[in-house]
Amino acid sequence: MTPSHHNPAQASGLTLKEAIDRGGFYPSLVHHTVTDALDGREATHQIVHVDTHFDMEEVHRHITVLVLADDVVVVAHLDDHDAEDEPRAMGHEDRGRAGSAEVVARISTEVVPVSRIRSLILSEVHRRPDQFRPDRGLAEVSLNMNWSGGARLDTYPAECGNPECMADHGDTGTLAPEDIVLRIAATAEGDTAVDEARSFVRALRRACAKYAR
Repeated sequence: MTPSHHNPAQASGLTLKEAIDRGGFYPSLVHHTVTDALDGREATHQIVHVDTHFDMEEVHRHITVLVLADDVVVVAHLDDHDAEDEPRAMGHEDRGRAGSAEVVARISTEVVPVSRIRSLILSEVHRRPDQFRPDRGLAEVSLNMNWSGGARLDTYPAECGNPECMADHGDTGTLAPEDIVLRIAATAEGDTAVDEARSFVRALRRACAKYAR
């Protein structure tokens, strides 16, 4: 009997290329760039997250790819926009030929040693918690990963609790460490994407323990 070589790291059974193709946002460009950043390393887990938001009458999409390859995590992010909004990307002559319909894509990558990861938080949203079963899918997961000391500062006016008080009590707020924050909902991206994210976090936690300094 031939033994199975299924990689348990791939929760959905998808390869990195298949996951990027499934995202459908410039897949050839994204796969080429991520593969180049891996520099010969073998991807074992990934999250491919496409985010869509609306700005007035325009629709904007972004793709974020996280790939675990043994002792590193490759982080890639791509968005696109009109060439006229990217004045440094091309010379005056090129911009004139491109016209307003031309689209350019900006993709950035970072290779993060697992040993540098300072915080890894997974938040899970369960449907009907009073009827919890371990085999039931989640409504959504959120991933917060920090490695560089970057943080989000949210501030708002401080209050003393007296509704009639007009004094200025300064500002207060929260400081949340974050380099990457992803929210993956089953209703938008399917149960497979949620399971893939959970599998990625479990594997990364094991890698963090293995390569901790």
